[in-house]
This record gives sequence, structure tokens and C-alpha cells, in this order.
Amino acid sequence: MSAPTDEAAQAVEAAVFRRLVEHLDENKAVQNIDLMNLAGFCRNCLSKWYVAAAEERGLTVDYEAARERVYGMPYGEWKSRYQAEASPEQRAAFDKQRP
Repeated sequence: MSAPTDEAAQAVEAAVFRRLVEHLDENKAVQNIDLMNLAGFCRNCLSKWYVAAAEERGLTVDYEAARERVYGMPYGEWKSRYQAEASPEQRAAFDKQRP
């Protein structure tokens, strides 16, 4: 088996991104603050990385459009349907990580 070409590697990476977004969509109970506390990134980070990657390639992607891509719906709708209030423990863990 040979090493993938750059084009093939990019296709694999794109498939992994789609699977990650799908996995997050299937696990809406996992809150962004949980992701931040455990992994140091969240759905909003993915949205920002999406915008940055587009800009690096000379493309313009609106942040809200990127969020909709990651959340599978407008962010405001996702937030009202699935985002829970962070517990004091979650907030404390988050604050502890920030300088």
C-alpha cells in the first residue's frame, strides 16, 4: 500500500471533518463547555477554523455560515434547543484553564 497523494490525503481529512461534525451532531448533549474543558476546543472553534481555512485558500466564508455548517442549523436555534446553562463546576473548570 502506498502513501496517499496530497489530494487523497485532503479527501481523507475532509471525510474526517464531516464525520467529526456528524458525531457532534449525534451527541448534542455534549455541551461546548464540556468540549472546552476536556479537549480545549468546541463547535465554535471548529467554525472559526473553518473560516480561517477558507481565508487561507482565498475564499470568503461568513462565520455564521460556518457555524451553521458545524451545528447543522443556525446557531441561535441550536443554542435555544440544545445548550444548557453551564454549572458552577463547569464554569470553574473553564475559568481555571484561562490565563
